[in-house]
Amino acid sequence: MPPKPAENPNVKVGLEGVIAATSQICAIDGEKGELVYAGYNIHDLAENSTFEEVLFLLWHLRLPTKRELEKLVHDLEENSEIPHEIMSFLEKIAPRLSAMGMLRTFVSMLAHFDPEAGERSPAANENKALRIVAKIPTLIGAFDRFRKGDRLVVPPKGLNLATRFLHQLFGKEPLPEASKAMDVALVLHAEHSFNASTFAARVAAGTLTDIYSATTAAIATLKGPLHGGANEEVIKMLRQIGSVDRVRGFIEEELAEKRRIFGFGHRVYKTMDPRATHLMKMSEALGKAHGETKWFEMSIAIQKVMKELKGLDPNVDFYSASLYQTMGIPVDLFTSIFGMSRSSGWTAHILEQYRNNRLIRPLAEYTGPRGLKYVPIDQRK
Repeated sequence: MPPKPAENPNVKVGLEGVIAATSQICAIDGEKGELVYAGYNIHDLAENSTFEEVLFLLWHLRLPTKRELEKLVHDLEENSEIPHEIMSFLEKIAPRLSAMGMLRTFVSMLAHFDPEAGERSPAANENKALRIVAKIPTLIGAFDRFRKGDRLVVPPKGLNLATRFLHQLFGKEPLPEASKAMDVALVLHAEHSFNASTFAARVAAGTLTDIYSATTAAIATLKGPLHGGANEEVIKMLRQIGSVDRVRGFIEEELAEKRRIFGFGHRVYKTMDPRATHLMKMSEALGKAHGETKWFEMSIAIQKVMKELKGLDPNVDFYSASLYQTMGIPVDLFTSIFGMSRSSGWTAHILEQYRNNRLIRPLAEYTGPRGLKYVPIDQRK
């Protein structure tokens, strides 16, 4: 085992606190608990906008007119279909795939069927960004149905992206409360500045690789358990606890064993994650609409105990778990749905990187030995 290198105060491990670039897409104030998309506070957007409006905002740094929004909704619907060659292959191998593994592989495959795959103009890249965002929900819905042996359901025309996704996933029209909750969840997960997956997308885009490759890099990064997947762990914890009366004992035991409680704390926010406040309200409302409030009630109890014992507030992953559980969404789809929403932010950052590109190439401090001499293989011990 090599010796641990001496710490250098000039080295920012994990790039923590390092400003790597400027961006007009998103601002975060961790001390105040503020999240802003292109000038608009997330609370204002969550309460008043739609995912399609937010998508337009992230791409164009302004809210759309009524005509522009209608066109975007139409274009997303028109571009949601997956090439039959890809769909046929997905149907054959769906039972062998994980949700995020599927998303990583099949988003990459989409590039081979894009009529503008080789075009590099801003207009072509914007068209490809739209196709990526439009097709990811269809891939996730088809994957889940195929692995269960069900046939793909084509939703009726005129639905927004959130409703169309739920219709594809469950094969029937969702409750209005579920559609609204999904739409707001997509708004809340759409963008979060230079998080790991977004930064990976920008690093890839900085080489001037194509937008499908850069998005695939983002998906591959989100697949890692230290970035995506926390809400999957939250629902596993809720299922393990089982009832409100077991919450305190479970949390105390987990903390005593120094095991991590997922869904709490954030590298940036020093207050409650502003996105969590909306997810908490929706989790309660949807639970009441479905007549199933135990997931929300357990979540509230865990929040109180964690605040009391550790001084930690929930992050965006915590209440999204009970929200998706109440909707009936399979647990292993939670992270891919995160990616479905975040594709809006990924593509916005990729387009911004293209517009003002410079290769992202940081330095590393070498801490290994020097002056070693090559020894022929038959003389080595």
